[in-house]
Amino acid sequence: MYSFAQRRDTRVVDEPLYGHYLRVSAAEHPGRDAVMESMNCDGDAVMARLLQSEAHDGRPVLFMKQMAHHLRDLDLAFLAAMDNVLLIRDPREMLPSLTVQLPCARLEDTGLALQSWLLARLHELGQEPSVLDSRELLLDPEGVLRQLCSRLSMEFDERMLRWEPGPRPEDGIWADHWYQSVHRSTGFAPYRRKEGFPARLEPLLAECRPHYENLYAHALRAREN
Repeated sequence: MYSFAQRRDTRVVDEPLYGHYLRVSAAEHPGRDAVMESMNCDGDAVMARLLQSEAHDGRPVLFMKQMAHHLRDLDLAFLAAMDNVLLIRDPREMLPSLTVQLPCARLEDTGLALQSWLLARLHELGQEPSVLDSRELLLDPEGVLRQLCSRLSMEFDERMLRWEPGPRPEDGIWADHWYQSVHRSTGFAPYRRKEGFPARLEPLLAECRPHYENLYAHALRAREN
């Protein structure tokens, strides 16, 4: 989201379905009440509004950052009206971070199973959604973003590679709970493999692994150096 927010032709929207998800799931997330009070929690109405041309704020591209599990109990017909990009991260590296905020995280909370289902659903619709893997992206930010822009019929913009530290106006009010690291960033940090893995998360990792591997098989790859 921060990368695409640097483009002058793009408006970004941060997790517009978060309130909807909290309403239909009753999930206990940090800042739950404040999130729900800050936004429309009717997901179908939210998407209908965003698909109207005036929601682009005069810019030709609308970039919506969504979490896969936020798509619960929705009419997903809108997926056919847009280009879809699936962002994934190796669960061995993702789960320790996720469980800082969600200590009892389940497969559903990772979004990986739903992303795997979405990939198949989009293929059925005749789409070839782009899959971005965080490791491949960090290994070669420019190369992977150039591939993504080409697939989206957009010109690559070098401004996508860096940004000013700190919050952005588009951040949801949940940023204080989830965005500490990105607020310290100024671009794509070099990839560094995380060492060690909590034994207590091994069962969840085993659940995640086949979904991640299915998605990673379709991921854009870093250029060989």
